[in-house]
Amino acid sequence: MPLPFLYETVVNGAPEWVPDWARDPWAITKVVGVVVFLYLIKIYSSGATNRAEQNMHGKVVMITGGTSGIGTAVVRDLAQRGAQVILLTRLPPSNPFLADQLGELREQTKNQMIYAEQVDLSSLHAIRKFATKWIDNAPPRRLDMLIFCANTLTPPGGERTETEEGIEEMWMVNYLANFHLLGILSPALRAQPIDRDVRIIIPTCSSYIASPDLADALSKKKWSPKKAYARSKLAMMVFGQAFQKHLDAYKRPDQLPMNARVVFADPGYTRTPGMRRWLTRGSILGLFLYVLGYFFPWLFLKSSEMGAQSILHAAMDSSLGRGAGGKFVKECIEVDFARMDVKNEDIAKKLWEASDKLIEKTEKEQAALRALEKKNQEMQEKEKKEAEQAEEIEALVDTIRKGKEAAEKKPSRRQRKKANADKGESTSA
Repeated sequence: MPLPFLYETVVNGAPEWVPDWARDPWAITKVVGVVVFLYLIKIYSSGATNRAEQNMHGKVVMITGGTSGIGTAVVRDLAQRGAQVILLTRLPPSNPFLADQLGELREQTKNQMIYAEQVDLSSLHAIRKFATKWIDNAPPRRLDMLIFCANTLTPPGGERTETEEGIEEMWMVNYLANFHLLGILSPALRAQPIDRDVRIIIPTCSSYIASPDLADALSKKKWSPKKAYARSKLAMMVFGQAFQKHLDAYKRPDQLPMNARVVFADPGYTRTPGMRRWLTRGSILGLFLYVLGYFFPWLFLKSSEMGAQSILHAAMDSSLGRGAGGKFVKECIEVDFARMDVKNEDIAKKLWEASDKLIEKTEKEQAALRALEKKNQEMQEKEKKEAEQAEEIEALVDTIRKGKEAAEKKPSRRQRKKANADKGESTSA
């Protein structure tokens, strides 16, 4: 069918139903040129595809932020390759929405080894509770990979928000939660047998380049969503390099070299919920305009699946499992850091000490609050119990009193006998 049509078109010209503009070769050339140009832009903006392959069967992967965006794409790919995936989620596994999502992932990947553990990354107490439970096991649990995909941001123009523990939200979720979790899980990572390729993958983005210096405290007056987000990303990269040195300094009991490595990965600009929130400024009007002009985000931004490619490369490329750690992957190739202070040991030391002090201070305050809350709760329960006992005693006393009153009103046996005799005498008379 297409060949005869093309033949007739070439020999006799275009059919009558073809509009006039389409008969002009120059117009057709411009249309084809525009389509090809848009296609090339889309191919370029989609980024590189991961070509690394690795057998993931039997490997245990722990991931934050695995229920949306890039995290879900990473979970799906690793699960399809046979990995056992543990998602750290804010919601409990019993939540119906989370349970449905896990069931769908298991069905799509044909892998039943996908689990969820409740960990609120905005709470230091919740992180410590989970992590200490994880490492409190002999022998140490298997843990081959830790991927930090969890991320939060305040849209432009938004107000500074703090967690319930009083820490700025982006600093807590994007940096301090990971610092705290890695600090507690460090013994479990170092204790993995030498034949395992252990990796800590830290996704980041180019916003760290514009971050203010970590030595300069970001006060409430200087705070802005852009600065706070970029600063949290830079802090995570500085800490990642310092944590790699911390791992390298550990002497294994078997005297073999460290087999755990930190790898940074930049997924690029991607159509994630966070990016959508940033572009729409967190408003209904912004969301309406985003939907209206969706062609442009579709054209210039990666899909979640393509954004996951650099992270998957960092997880599976064999060359990253050899040699020194602390490498940076972007578009599935190793690149250099854009800032020299990422590897500055003095900055890393000050950041580590400040983070430790903040965690220690916050946990002491929260422990005191929890103790006070527990004491108040116990007092309330005691008062409630005493009130219930008082009500029971009062009800018992009231019952006894009513019984006595009823007994006083009711005539005695002698009185009833006398009354019956009097009644009999009156009747006989």
